[in-house]
Amino acid sequence: MNVAALDPGRDKCGLAVLSGDGNILLQKVIDTGHLEEEVEEAVILHRPEFLLLGNGTTSKAAENRIRRALPHLRVMVVDEYRTTEQARKEYWKVHPPQGLWRFVPTSMQVPDVPVDDFVAVLLARRYLEQSGKHPTEKGRGKG
Repeated sequence: MNVAALDPGRDKCGLAVLSGDGNILLQKVIDTGHLEEEVEEAVILHRPEFLLLGNGTTSKAAENRIRRALPHLRVMVVDEYRTTEQARKEYWKVHPPQGLWRFVPTSMQVPDVPVDDFVAVLLARRYLEQSGKHPTEKGRGKG
């Protein structure tokens, strides 16, 4: 069972697809203007059972667009409480600071790239953990 997750945003979104055992099959930041096309491509390629949609700022608009474009895709809105903060931590695990920056605590640093894709991975992992599946740590990072 593959699970897709989307962290919707005004200009960009995080999109991820994880297998039932927690392996990352897809992880990327997409332009919100291409939302339907990107989600459709992920659905065709990875065949997720459903899409988890974070309940952030623009979730209603994203949900409406996805439901219109992909009426057969099951969409479940989920809580994205504290995911951005957690996504930053995950980002630093995958991309540790280099040079002198490694001496500055990562809690005081901000990644120089969006972490929306890490948020999408976290949404999918939360679902898998809550549904009784225990994802592995395999597949961490960009896909």
